[in-house]
Amino acid sequence: MGGKRWRGRLGPAVAIAPGARVDKFEVFFDLVFVFSFFIITRATALDITGRQLLHALMVLAVLWWVWVVHSVVATRIRLGEGFVPVLMVIGMAALFCFALALPQAFGDPHKGAAGPMVVAISYVVIRVVHMVLYLHVVRDSPDERRQLRHFTPEVIASTLLLTAAALVPARIDDPGQAAMVRDGLWLTVVLLQYATGIIAGTWGWGVTSAEHWTERYDLILIIALGESVISVGVGSNLLGQPPTWPAVAAAVLGIVFTAALWWAHYDMIGPAARIALHATKGRPRVAMARDAYAYLYLPMIAGIILFALGAEEIVHEIADPDVSVAEAPHGPSVPLLFGGVICYLSANMLFQLRTLHTLSWTRVGAVLALIAAIPGASHLPGLAALGLLTAICVGLIAAEVVLMADARHALHELVFHERTSHEVNEAAFRARWHDNAPNEPST
Repeated sequence: MGGKRWRGRLGPAVAIAPGARVDKFEVFFDLVFVFSFFIITRATALDITGRQLLHALMVLAVLWWVWVVHSVVATRIRLGEGFVPVLMVIGMAALFCFALALPQAFGDPHKGAAGPMVVAISYVVIRVVHMVLYLHVVRDSPDERRQLRHFTPEVIASTLLLTAAALVPARIDDPGQAAMVRDGLWLTVVLLQYATGIIAGTWGWGVTSAEHWTERYDLILIIALGESVISVGVGSNLLGQPPTWPAVAAAVLGIVFTAALWWAHYDMIGPAARIALHATKGRPRVAMARDAYAYLYLPMIAGIILFALGAEEIVHEIADPDVSVAEAPHGPSVPLLFGGVICYLSANMLFQLRTLHTLSWTRVGAVLALIAAIPGASHLPGLAALGLLTAICVGLIAAEVVLMADARHALHELVFHERTSHEVNEAAFRARWHDNAPNEPST
């Protein structure tokens, strides 16, 4: 009775309409994901090793699966309406605790299980919130309730595996074996989650608003790109050193190549893919939404985190007055920088292939150029290596602007016409407020 009373006061849950857009509460929820990406980058930057990178990618994969489930719920129900924000704030708090505990998730298992247990418990709370909301949405749809049951074993199993990863390694005396068991359990969680998405298939699901789905994923990718800028600015200690021309030049190059990567997706590929998803209906639409957005955005975001780590290390050395500007970067910073961009562009090409069934030879050439440049860039001064990467990325954009001018202009004209038509309809709707307004007293 009490539950019905507070739900009645707050208002009912509201279903997503076919033309729905992302609401402000969803962007507010994304702030916690910004923090999560930042924590993953910061924890990995403390000690960049192969094992640390594996841990970062596994944590990112589990976090991204939470995002995917979140986006599926958001395709059916408006997260900022009725009683739904109350539950989502609980999910936000759990996600925040999940992010805070991530640096301890792969610590020494014999120094306590508090951090890993917070990760496991927070994960349970987030998944329960999403499950409760989706059950509420599909309560009158037997087909969708049946499809939801296909995912229940994954929720239970992944929860048990994360709990085991927190408790079992502490009972193993050999630290190396304990770490292997913990890593194996986390890897099993990742494989279980993404395999379930493939095995469960598309039957019974739906993407009500292609506009909402594409905008949701485009915003989180922008957030990841923005987080990379924050990580480079904060982690490289640019704020802690007096400005020098090498440091300023490195900061400018970092912004330029990040903007080029933004352009690589959002100038043509992103808008064309959005139109392709709009033009697809039924199960093919769900399959495209799953493959291109839920799955292929993950390696793009992983690439962003990797090149942010590399750029941070390089810029840190450039900004350090005790390090010569002519000195080559140390450690894995150049492979991380170039490898992250290669990962981002390669995943973006797969995204293009899945949504548009095309492949740009300019991007293949850019990836090959980046691969070929790694050995030489490793021996160049840090500023020169950063400049080389920026030149390749900007060269890719310039080549596509020139060589694909006709297709680009046609696409932009179509998108602009769609946008202006939508704005005209919005203006016409709002004009009724003026038409129905009471007459103002004359002065």
